[in-house]
Amino acid sequence: MDGWAGGVRFREAQADTGPCRGRDTIAPCMLLRDAHPDDFPAILALNEASVAVLSPLTPERLAHLHGQAAYHRVLEADGAVRAFLLALREGADYDSPNYRWFVARYPRFLYVDRVVVAGAGRAQGAGSTLYRDLFAFAADAGVPAITCEYDIEPPNPASARFHARFGFREVGRQAVVGCRKQVSLQAVEIGRDGAVA
Repeated sequence: MDGWAGGVRFREAQADTGPCRGRDTIAPCMLLRDAHPDDFPAILALNEASVAVLSPLTPERLAHLHGQAAYHRVLEADGAVRAFLLALREGADYDSPNYRWFVARYPRFLYVDRVVVAGAGRAQGAGSTLYRDLFAFAADAGVPAITCEYDIEPPNPASARFHARFGFREVGRQAVVGCRKQVSLQAVEIGRDGAVA
C-alpha cells in the first residue's frame, strides 16, 4: 500500500496468497513494513545479538528512538522480525555522540542509528533491501545526505564493505565509549531519484 504520513511517502507490502512476488518482498518471502511497538521484543533481541558492533538498547531507549525516528522499518519472514533499520533526521532529541557530530556539520540529513540483520537474512540481501528502501525514502523526503558510522577500532570490515557498495565515504573519525572505540563517520549524497549523487 502506498500513502503519505507527515508529508512523506510510505510503502507497505500487501500480503500475497501466491509465491512472494510483492515489490517489498525478498526471497524467501520477507515482508518490508513499518516497525510497531509489538515488534520491540524482537528488535531488542536482534540488537542484543549484535551489541558487540553497536550500542546497547533498553526497552525505554527503543521506545524513545522509535518516537524520534523518521524511518523505522523491519523485514519479517514467517511472522518473525529478521532485520530492522532505524534512522533519524536532524532535530531529533538524541544524545548519541555520533548523531551529534552530524548535527554540528550537516543542516539536513538522515542518520542511520542502527541496522541489524539476523544471520540467515544477511545472505538473502536483507540489509541491501533495507538500504535501497531507505534511499528511496530519503529521496521522497528531499533529504540530500544519508549518514552513519561504523567501528574501525575494533574493526568492522563487513560494515565497511557494505557501506562502500552504497557509495558512503568517510567524512570524519572520532573516539567514543570512553575512547575504547574509534568510529568512521560516513556520508553519502543522494539525488532526487535516490541514486548516489
